[in-house]
Formats: sequence, C-alpha cells, structure tokens
Amino acid sequence: MHISEITHPNQLHGLSVRQLENIARQIREKHLETIATSGGHLGPGLGVVELTIALYQTLDLDRDKVLWDVGHQAYPHKMLTGRYNRFHTLRQKDGVAGYLKRCESKFDHFGAGHASTSISAGLGMALARDAQGDDYKVVSIIGDGALTGGMALEAINHAGHLPNTNLMVILNDNEMSISPNVGAISRYLNKVRLSPPVQFLSDNLEEQFKHLPFLGETLSPDMDRLKESMKRLAVPKVGAVIEELGFKYFGPIDGHNIEELISTFKQAHQVHGPVLVHVATVKGKGYEIAEKDQVGYHAQKPFDLKTGKAYPSNKPTPPSYSQVFAHTLTKLAENNPKIVGITAAMATGTGLDKLQKKLPKQYIDVGIAEQHAVTLAAGMACEGMRPVTAIYSTFLQRAYDQVVHDVCIQNLPVFFCLDRAGIVGADGPTHQGMYDIAYMRCLPNLTIMAPKDEAELQRMLVTGINHTDGPIAMRYPRGNGIGVPLMEDGWEPLEIGKGEILRNGDDVLLLGYGSMVNSAMQVAEMLSEHGVEATVVNARFVKPLDTELILPLAQRLGKVVTLEEGCLMGGFGSAVTEALAENNVLVPVKRFGVPDILVDHAKPDESKADLGLSSSQMTEQILSGFFSQKEASAVSS
Repeated sequence: MHISEITHPNQLHGLSVRQLENIARQIREKHLETIATSGGHLGPGLGVVELTIALYQTLDLDRDKVLWDVGHQAYPHKMLTGRYNRFHTLRQKDGVAGYLKRCESKFDHFGAGHASTSISAGLGMALARDAQGDDYKVVSIIGDGALTGGMALEAINHAGHLPNTNLMVILNDNEMSISPNVGAISRYLNKVRLSPPVQFLSDNLEEQFKHLPFLGETLSPDMDRLKESMKRLAVPKVGAVIEELGFKYFGPIDGHNIEELISTFKQAHQVHGPVLVHVATVKGKGYEIAEKDQVGYHAQKPFDLKTGKAYPSNKPTPPSYSQVFAHTLTKLAENNPKIVGITAAMATGTGLDKLQKKLPKQYIDVGIAEQHAVTLAAGMACEGMRPVTAIYSTFLQRAYDQVVHDVCIQNLPVFFCLDRAGIVGADGPTHQGMYDIAYMRCLPNLTIMAPKDEAELQRMLVTGINHTDGPIAMRYPRGNGIGVPLMEDGWEPLEIGKGEILRNGDDVLLLGYGSMVNSAMQVAEMLSEHGVEATVVNARFVKPLDTELILPLAQRLGKVVTLEEGCLMGGFGSAVTEALAENNVLVPVKRFGVPDILVDHAKPDESKADLGLSSSQMTEQILSGFFSQKEASAVSS
C-alpha cells in the first residue's frame, strides 16, 4: 500500500509489520523531501514515525483521541490522517499548518504550539468521557523535554490521584527538547534508559531462555511479559517514581521497533487507570545528518538533502536581531560578572548558546519552565545580580503571574528580553508575538522599550542592564536586522522614556514603535511623493511614553498616525491615544497594527499584506483618511 492511499488512520488496521515498515519509509521520504524544499521542523517528526504508526494501528480513530504535545512532531500524524497529498503546502499560506489545529482536521483533537499541555488536556477529555458515560481511549503523547514543564508535572500529579480514570501517557524520550534537556528529571530518565541491566536484559534475555531445556520453545508467546518482569526484578527503580505517582509503567521500549511498540500499546490499553509507556526514540531517525546534529536539525530552512547544507543566499544579509543580542550581551557580560543570561530551553533560538560557550558560569537554562525562569531571575535580582531573561514573546505569556507578582510588585530589576515579538511567519497563531505590549504596558513599575534597528538594540541592552530602579523589558522581532552599522563596544545607554525625531514635516505626525519605525520612514517618503510631508518619531519607549516630545507635535500638526507590530487593543497606539485624550490634545488618530484577529501561518510579508501593514497600503490609507484629493493638492502646492 502506498501512503497516498491512506485517507483515514484506521486503514492501518490489519496490515503486517512489513507493510507498516514500508509506510514508515514512505513517511520519512515525504517528510524529508518537504522540509528540504520549504523548511520546517525536521528532527521531531522523524523520531516518532514508528511510534505513530504502531499507536494508530491499536486505536479506533473514529472514537479514540490522541493528543500531541507541542505538535511540531506530528507531521507523520498529519500524513496518516488525510493530509499526505497536501503535505507539500506545509507552513505555507493557506496550506497545512506546522502545528495541530482543531479546525484543520477532526483528528487534531487539541491544538498546541507551547509545550507541556497534552496530559492536562487529555485528562480533561478523559474526565469528560467518564462524566458522559462513554468509553473511548485517550492518549497523550509528551516529550521528555516537555516533561520538564511544571504544567505537565501538575497534570501527572492529578491523574495519578484518579485510579479509575483511564488515560494513557506516552513519553517520547529522545533526550532532547530543542537543545539537550537539563534538570533532575532528564538525569533520572537517562539512568533508566542507559541502565546496564536493562540494556543487557533487552538484548540477551530472550536468547538466554531459548537455551533452557524444555522451556525454550514454549515461552515465546509470553516472552514480552517475562522480559518486562525480569527487568523490574533486576532494576527495581525503573519506573518507580512514575508508579509512586499512581501510574502503571511500561518501558523503556525501543521506539523504532513497530512490533514491540504494537505489543506494548495493546498491553497498556488493557490497564485500568492511568498508564505511562516510556518509549526511547532517536530525534532525526532515518536521516544520518540529523541524527548526528539533533540541535541543528530540530528545524531547518530549505536545504540540500544530500549534503544537509542550507542553500546559500544570493546576497549577503544583515545579522539577525537574536545574533546581535547574543553577541552584545556576551561582550557586556565579559566585563560584568553580575550579568547572568537565563533561558527556558531556547539556548539556540535566543542566541544564549553563545554566552554559554564563552561564559558558562553566567548562563542558566531552566528547561521548559518559564514561570521558574522569571521567579529565579527575581531571586537573583534580590541579591544584586543582573539577570537577563531571554524568552520569546509568546512564551513569556506562560509566566505572566510571575512577572506581576514576583517582579513588578516587588519592583525588582529584572531585564526581560522578548525575542520573536510581532509577526513570526510560518509557525502561526501559537507563536505570534502579538500581545506583549498590551500585557506588559498595564503593569506598574515596568519600563518597556523596543529598538528601531539592530544598532539601537545594542544601546537598549546597555540601557536595560544599567537600569536598577525596577524591571525593564525590550521587545525585538524575528529575523534579520535592516543592515545598519554595528559597534563592537562603547555603547551609550538611552535616556529612559525619551524618543527621537528622525524626519521633519508639517502635515502629519508618524509615531513608529520598534520594528515599524523603518516602515514609518518608508511611508513618509511615499507620502512626500504625493505632496504630504511627515514628521517621523522613533518612540523607543511605550512606557514611559515621551509625552514631552509627542504632545506638542500632535497639537501643531493636527494629524497623528501610530505604527506597531502587535495587537492594537491595549498596544502602542492605545498608549498614544490615551495620552492625547488625558492632555486634551483632541486630534484625529489613525492606528496601524494587528486588529482583533488571530494571524495564521504565512510569510511575514504575506501576513502584513493581509493586515494592510505594507508601507504602500499604509500610505494609501493615510492619504484617503486624512487628505482629500483637494487637500493633498493644496499641500503639494
């Protein structure tokens, strides 16, 4: 059978192991071909091909529910649930999403882009099932990296307290999140996975029993059960922690042996109450280059399958904001031992792996535990350290209470550096950094800033580290800078709450914030071609807002435009209109930003065009909204 014929996962029922292995090979081929062409998450999905196939052969997917934690490892799931023939559109506008989406398929039972959610959601479905008198199976798949998240541990604690609630948890253990895992849980799983008695028994037990007189030929049907019992006898601590928490434990089993997986899943389905199946997998399985570099091949831009190398760019590009951030922070930390960079399992994404390599004692990775990262930083700040907490905008949402309760209320000098703020592209709604301006602007004691370019980011880093009067946050976008010259050292801090005028004009005031300042300058040039001259201000700070600069300009020019790459509700434009109203500067205001909608996966420029945020679109809206044809002509004369 060719996988293109599979439109429903129940078609796996009754297929032989050899047929399933052939489907696994086809999935890997399609997976690699697609990611090599369009980019996306590579290693996670390759590691769960056999796990997915074996699990789905043991379930009735017309009734049973499967929940994939995070979702970027669910590409095989997508191919087996009717999306194989559209899989080439992965992460493209109007194509197959890179994560699970309930609206995309009836088999995507729970959407997620953030880690550690699957056990909580699965337990919720299991309790709903029991309350409604149904009996379908619920399976939550979670990686060992996601297991470091507190939410997952809270869910395990709850589920273990419900001995009559059937729930299967599959621990996909590949020793990785994006980077290698950290912490006591990871260390414990390593001991389980690498225990010599387990390895010996797994490899040799069956062979040894074959040589026992009178027994060798009769034990085969029960060999799996016997092997499991002997492993428990030889290594009594295997799974002990999980079983003490109320789960029946199976494993660790080979995550690439379809026959063993099917057998184990069938046994686990018979267990009454919560059960955990520990499956050892290899991230990037089947593509040797990815197996050898599991961090680098977690996700990839388009690349050459033969060499594994990304296709070279036709023109040189400026460094990314993340690279500039990491380089500058490392330079500053070399001269200030109180600076400590903190990441929540995103060392490579935030660039803090550079700090780790250069100054390992000034680097901390807490695992997928954003709440802990923020309060850890608060504790360090209490004792005079300068914690720099680098977390994606979308992930800091997970630690909102800690930002409020542990940092802002106590007015502690924690520096939040929010990477991937704004439109992020192909990852879609779960990863868009839309809300940080709004959710942080309302918090007392917090200073908030955003650089117009990569050089200003360097100055803001110095500003944030020097700011000891309370917490401060800096947001910056995904992707490359705009190509301005950078300095190696000698960065001057900015004055808190002060913006700058970049261009003077007498007809309209354009107030840009962060990544939209460059767009404001482009809009100003386009308006000039129509005879409209704009003053452009780089606000720099949304809190405190530079009202001493903005209010007189707004009063004099009489027309105000705000530009931001974030949600309009409660954002930068809201801050400006509030300030104008409170000071009785009653002038018309046009706000550009993201309206009250979810931004789906697409290239950033495509998303901006859909939102009316391209420079040409904003120019047209300003002209039509503020300048009639007659007025525009008068201005030009």
